Amino acid sequence: MFLIDRRQMLALAAWSAAATKAWADTPMNPQEAALYEAAKREGEITWYTGQYSADASEAAGRAFNERYPGVRCNVVRSTSQVAFQRLSQDFRAGVGQCDVFSSTNGGHYVQLKRQNRLVQFRPLNADGLLPILRTPDPDNYFQSSFLGIYLMGFNTTLVSEAEAPKSWTDILDPKWKDKLAVGHPGFSGAIGLWALQMRTMFGPDYLRRFERNKPQVGRSSIDPVTMMTAGERAVGVAVPNASTLFAASRGNPLKVIYPTEGVIAALSPSAIPTNAPHPNAAKLFQEFQTGPALSTAVRLLFNESIRPDVAPPEGSRPLDQVTMLAPSLEDAEKGVPEVREQWREIFGV
Repeated sequence: MFLIDRRQMLALAAWSAAATKAWADTPMNPQEAALYEAAKREGEITWYTGQYSADASEAAGRAFNERYPGVRCNVVRSTSQVAFQRLSQDFRAGVGQCDVFSSTNGGHYVQLKRQNRLVQFRPLNADGLLPILRTPDPDNYFQSSFLGIYLMGFNTTLVSEAEAPKSWTDILDPKWKDKLAVGHPGFSGAIGLWALQMRTMFGPDYLRRFERNKPQVGRSSIDPVTMMTAGERAVGVAVPNASTLFAASRGNPLKVIYPTEGVIAALSPSAIPTNAPHPNAAKLFQEFQTGPALSTAVRLLFNESIRPDVAPPEGSRPLDQVTMLAPSLEDAEKGVPEVREQWREIFGV
């Protein structure tokens, strides 16, 4: 676990409350204001999310509650694949529990859109997003809400900076046997994107060569950060930049590595299912996710800002200095299930 004492947690909560309070009092756009009035009659919104860490997800929920009194955000945090499975089960059972669905696997949205399971809606706040995030779907069935950067990290007490891997192919070297940790594409959408990108760039044998180094396999992409912090493994593969920087800021001996080929960029949307029980609150939450209040709330936890009017987190490289690797939504829909099955065949888990 990350080393966070009570004093640090209280300071973190106080800073977060002050930062989000500033945005809580800013005027709402006309669509947002009308949705807020309608959402107050619904009273709540349930958010299935696999995008942010548990801490950041809860911070986002608190920021929403602060900005929109009378509408409570129920955060249901899991890995992206588990969130998608839960939503799919809801549809099969004929029940609506999820108001907003947020996954790091863009292929989920392509599938849901094709199945006519998404509500068409564009929040006005989306006009203020970074240009690369403004229009993920020309038909407006899903909207960008998260930019995740996945790279490598290492424990500085176990590996020196000079010895640390510099590229995605360096970790195939036998010297890293029993020293690596990684998440699982069957649970994490981001790990599915990473595995697909590695196969695309380096060929179908990449994962087999990677397996020969016997990485410790967790579930979430965040699990290797915990393993590095505990000293169980020296290098984390495809770990979130945000979680690694946050752990380092708490005094843990971790550093991030920007691989020479580029980082995995999860340009991830959110969408409203057609069976959402609180449709107005869901649309309000989409306004919130694309507005400055969310980026402000999660910035302290080192998450990337998706808006130019909110500064990037400390310790993170400016996005214009980073090569971002990202499979298309269509490639993710087809390719992630394929690499997931290949992974289970190779790793046996």
